[in-house]
Amino acid sequence: MSVEQRKPRARVRAPEFVGRQWLNTGGQQIKLADLRGRVVLLDFWTFCCINCLHVLDELRPLEAEFAEEVVTIGVHSPKFEHEADPDALVAAVERYAVHHPVLDDPELTTWQNYAVKAWPTLVVVDPEGYVVHVAAGEGHVAALRSVITEVIAEHEAKGTLHRGDGPYVPPEAAGTTLRFPGKVVALDNGNLLVSDSANHSLVEFAADGETVVRRIGTGQRGRADGNAAEFAEPAGLALLPPHVAEQVGYDVVVADTVNHLLRGVRLADGHVTTLAGTGQQWRDGADQGPALEVPLTSPWDVSWWEPAGGVVVAMAGNHTLGLFDPIAGAVRRFAGTTVEGLRDGAADQAFFAQPSGLADGGDRLWLADSETSALRWVEATDAGFEVRTAVGTGLFDFGHADGPADQALLQHPLGVAVLPDGSVAICDTYNGAIRRYEPATGEVSTLATEVAEPSGAAVVDGELVVVASAAHRIERPVPPGVAAQLVEGASQQVKRPATEIGGGEVELAVVFTPPPGTKLDDRYGPSTRLEISSSPANLLVEGAGAGTDLVRRLVLADGIEQGVLHVVAQAASCDDDPAIEHPVCRLTRQDWGVPIKITAAGPNRLPLVMGGLDA
Repeated sequence: MSVEQRKPRARVRAPEFVGRQWLNTGGQQIKLADLRGRVVLLDFWTFCCINCLHVLDELRPLEAEFAEEVVTIGVHSPKFEHEADPDALVAAVERYAVHHPVLDDPELTTWQNYAVKAWPTLVVVDPEGYVVHVAAGEGHVAALRSVITEVIAEHEAKGTLHRGDGPYVPPEAAGTTLRFPGKVVALDNGNLLVSDSANHSLVEFAADGETVVRRIGTGQRGRADGNAAEFAEPAGLALLPPHVAEQVGYDVVVADTVNHLLRGVRLADGHVTTLAGTGQQWRDGADQGPALEVPLTSPWDVSWWEPAGGVVVAMAGNHTLGLFDPIAGAVRRFAGTTVEGLRDGAADQAFFAQPSGLADGGDRLWLADSETSALRWVEATDAGFEVRTAVGTGLFDFGHADGPADQALLQHPLGVAVLPDGSVAICDTYNGAIRRYEPATGEVSTLATEVAEPSGAAVVDGELVVVASAAHRIERPVPPGVAAQLVEGASQQVKRPATEIGGGEVELAVVFTPPPGTKLDDRYGPSTRLEISSSPANLLVEGAGAGTDLVRRLVLADGIEQGVLHVVAQAASCDDDPAIEHPVCRLTRQDWGVPIKITAAGPNRLPLVMGGLDA
């Protein structure tokens, strides 16, 4: 059997909530007993994680559908140090419009009590307080709907279901011109165009960065084109070369992140046109072709780069770079494999981890690779495009330290800009700093500190203009001639504990049970796929590569005590009703970066739950 479908040997009581504080409850502390009689949906998330942000949006219609029966609880278990800051979490809950109670779990106590191994993870608790379903990753709404419907029917029949309002209390709304802005671009007329992400619009400022010239977009979340356009958390902005803009009829390309679209803005009148994407999130299949027929996934930044002949797209949602050709009206993958990690080399073999910032450096395209806390670049060589890393080592190491690039540390950078002298300014977002990398010397220094979550930057008249996202404004923290400082910092690591496993042979088992009313879809061949790699690459003696079984024998190398297993799993399922002529089918996909520690006493089985329950 290629899929683990084990049933639990005993009912598992849901552990109690443990954390520092509650948000969105009006100050009320929530206990599991307070929710008895309701179905509880726990969403383990962290606000740096693009998959977690996808799930927040996926859950919105489900929450509305089961408003009287289900209470959704977000459990925020942070990856980065900055995410453990209570004020940063308050801001993130507003930024991403989280409309349910959130438990602040800074020490990952509740995460560990529920044996969670991945962000995001969803757990369903029945009205009697027992765990009945676990699902890691995104794309589980159909399965959750089936499970919840079944649980509601069962407990309504038993008399243990109680309907009513939940404990959510919305916070007071704040009013500022900008709300969590994302990126900035300098226009040819000297003005500044800013993506006003949480207000779902763009704002053009005069050169002073304070006087509002106009707002493009209604401010309502949506995807309408025209002069009353709508956006959904827009981010990156790219100004096209004049000769290209003249041919295509628009001047600026916008990464409309949550809509999974690219939009075009004609500056003469603010008219908006959809350029690329279908509005659906890419999960699998073709990712090249006519631009309006190919799904995108959370485009976070865009940059015209002449060596590539188009607009490069930081596709944060699947850890790749895309390429949009405005004249041909086509898109394709430009770099990356969809595996989350840090690996250099040929563009089509490189690993990225949520690329979020791009900057045209002429012969180099610079990028902020946020989840690996890395500064990287792409360059053209005789053999094709190659990816290189300037700063950063992997998924779980970060900090604030200057000096030689191979020793320097960043923390979840989201933006980059090329300075007039050819050095690179880095929006070191979770350190609240602007850093500088000098390619000629390989040195990293700090230009400014105490910038509130800088997320994007542009150079205007030799001066660096920065989007201070959490301060809801744009700033000029680095005037010409300011000398850089050196910060001696310490390395930090993700708080998430490594999973202990035994050495030698290990069975890795992805647990997936098709949701109620569905079956695995094997009409066109194997319904499942599993791809495994590791960091370091020599950690795996056997077991790397792709196959169709969700259970894999791994052989670990001797002499390596720790590393990361990169696991990508997917399973196709369809409605299991012979009376339905055209059943609804869906693809469940999840990727894990699992930090492991090899010990003699560790278990020789590593279960990863993609959907269902492990034995």
